[in-house]
Amino acid sequence: MKTILCSSLMCLLLFCPKGSWSWYPRLQNESYQDQAQPTALIGKHRNYLLGPDETLIELARRSGIGYLALLQANPGVDPWLPPAGQRILLPYAFLLPQTAQEGITINLAELRLYYLWSEGGQQRIRAYPVGIGSEGWDTPEGDFTVTQHIKHPSWTAPETILAAEPGTATSIPPGQENPLGDYWLGLSTPGYGIHGTNKPFGVGRRVSHGCLRLYPEDIRDLFPRAIKGTTVRITYQPIKVGLHNGKVFAEVHQDLSQRLTDPVAEVLRQVAALPWQGEIDFQALSQAISAQRGVPVLISPN
Repeated sequence: MKTILCSSLMCLLLFCPKGSWSWYPRLQNESYQDQAQPTALIGKHRNYLLGPDETLIELARRSGIGYLALLQANPGVDPWLPPAGQRILLPYAFLLPQTAQEGITINLAELRLYYLWSEGGQQRIRAYPVGIGSEGWDTPEGDFTVTQHIKHPSWTAPETILAAEPGTATSIPPGQENPLGDYWLGLSTPGYGIHGTNKPFGVGRRVSHGCLRLYPEDIRDLFPRAIKGTTVRITYQPIKVGLHNGKVFAEVHQDLSQRLTDPVAEVLRQVAALPWQGEIDFQALSQAISAQRGVPVLISPN
């Protein structure tokens, strides 16, 4: 962290990532779920000033954020040629999906994996950006468990990949060329798993053949926690609604699969499930739905 004097003469606390970050929230006191506020707002955003010749692709990797999440949180910024000094929002704050459960929950719509566990009578949360299946290679949804726990796995090409991509190597041993990275968490559906990658710039995108890719630092952190038998819920929820200090927030992501027919009705459905009564700021809600920035936005009056 460092303080920079901006042209407006206001001091802003700007987060400057050095090297590559792993999971977030990094601060323990930001990682607890308020049991009185289900789907609560977790974590805090950070700001960053781009230096000369920096790109959003590189910044996403260093800050431990998925590429599409960083791009959507900063609309209008050229990802390849952003101007030096451009202020970038690092979207570390999020709302939990309503379907989140202890263990692993993956929300395909936001390309994010959550790990929830109990510690000292409280529930803690870690979030990791994830690469998911590309179009035609969709990641399956549903409830699964971790059934395999392999360090330094070998990769064997499935018949479906060999048929679709002739010339693909049939197997790759552990090492830098292995697309699984250094860790493999196999799921109860054969052939699918959560793993690392030798191509980290694909994290936070729809690029895989159905498996779930994490940054090397993130899978290293998750691997010892997600023991055999850990529950894994894979869901699709482009809109999330939650509470923070008695106010309602909505987090709207792109509807990648184009399943939502009435986003406003979906927001109201989720609001009705909250322990909250009050009015909705429909202008703020409409703006959030239109922008689809993937960051929590206040939709109840101040």
